Amino acid sequence: MVHSELSLPSDEPEQLLIKSDAETDPAYGKKPTERNVEELLKSGVINLDKVAGPTSHEVVSWVRKILCIKNCGHGGTLDPGVTGVLPVALGRATRVLSALLNAGKEYVCVMYLHKEEPQARIEKILKVFTGQIYQRPPMKSSVKRRVRVREIYYIHLLEVKDRYVLFRVGCEAGTYIRKLCFDIGEALTSGAHMLELRRTRVGNFKEDNSLVTLQNIKDAFTLYQQENEDVYLKHIISPMEQMVSHMPKIYVRDTAVDAICHGADLASAGICNLDARIKVDDRVALMSLKGELIGFGIAKRDAMSIYKAKTGIMVASDKVFMKRETYPRWDNKSAITT
Repeated sequence: MVHSELSLPSDEPEQLLIKSDAETDPAYGKKPTERNVEELLKSGVINLDKVAGPTSHEVVSWVRKILCIKNCGHGGTLDPGVTGVLPVALGRATRVLSALLNAGKEYVCVMYLHKEEPQARIEKILKVFTGQIYQRPPMKSSVKRRVRVREIYYIHLLEVKDRYVLFRVGCEAGTYIRKLCFDIGEALTSGAHMLELRRTRVGNFKEDNSLVTLQNIKDAFTLYQQENEDVYLKHIISPMEQMVSHMPKIYVRDTAVDAICHGADLASAGICNLDARIKVDDRVALMSLKGELIGFGIAKRDAMSIYKAKTGIMVASDKVFMKRETYPRWDNKSAITT
C-alpha cells in the first residue's frame, strides 16, 4: 500500500462552484487569520499533544486554568495511557466540535501477538479489517455495549519484530483500537492485545508544526500576560474555522449573513459559491465571503440543483455560531429567504 492511499474523509478536496459574483464589505466581520488574541481565546482551537497519564478531561481542565477562560472542550476522548492529537476548543468554539465526528481519525499502534506469526499472514489478516467492521465496545467504555458498525479507511503495516506489530490505521470516530487489536488476534487464532497507542490525526489536525504541549501553552500565555507578546499565542491558537476545513461549504453574500444569524434558512439568492460534493441532507458549513463560520445547515438539494436554482430555500438552518449584528441587517428579506 502506498502512502497516497492512506487518506481520511477530511483529505477529499473542496470542489468549488461559483454561483454568483459578489464582494464583501471590509467594514463588517473579519478574516479569521486577522483575529487578535482576545478573539481567539473566545473562539479558537488548539492542536494539543496529549501525554500519557492524565485523562482528556483533566488535560482540558488544565488548558482552561492556564488560559484563564471559562469554557473548554476536546474533540474525541483519549484514554489516559494514549498520547497524541487532541483538538481543544476554546469558548464558543466548543459548539463546533461536532464537526470533527465525520472527519476521520488516524492512530499508530503497537500490537503484541501472543505467538509469532509470518508477516505475510499478518498483512493478509489486516486487509480483512479494512472497510466496514462490527464492533462491540469494551467493558470499560462510556457507551452502551451493543454491536456497532464502524469504517476502517486503511490499515498499513509498518514493521514486525518478533511478536511486536507496528501499524497505522485510519478509522471512523468511535472505533476502539484496543478492541480492533483483540479482534485481529482472534482472526489470527493466536491472540493479540494493544500495547501502545498514539493518535496522529483528527481530520486536518495533524502531527506537524501546529502540535503543541501544555508547557508551550503556559509559556506563550505567560509571555502574553507579562510582556504583551502575542506572536507565540497566535501561533498556538487557530481560528475555530480549522475544525470545519474538511466540511462541504456554502459561501454566503453579506446581505444574507445576519438573517442566518437570526435563524433564517438560506435561499438561492443568498448563495455565492458552493461545494460540488454537496448532497441532499448533507450537513454543510455556512461561511461568509471572508471565510468566517456563520453556522451549520442541512442541504435541501444537491449541489447542481442549488447551483441552477433561481429561487427557493436551499439550506435549512441548523446551528448558528456567529454573533448577531456582526453584519448589518438588511430590510430586503426577499433577497435572503425566498
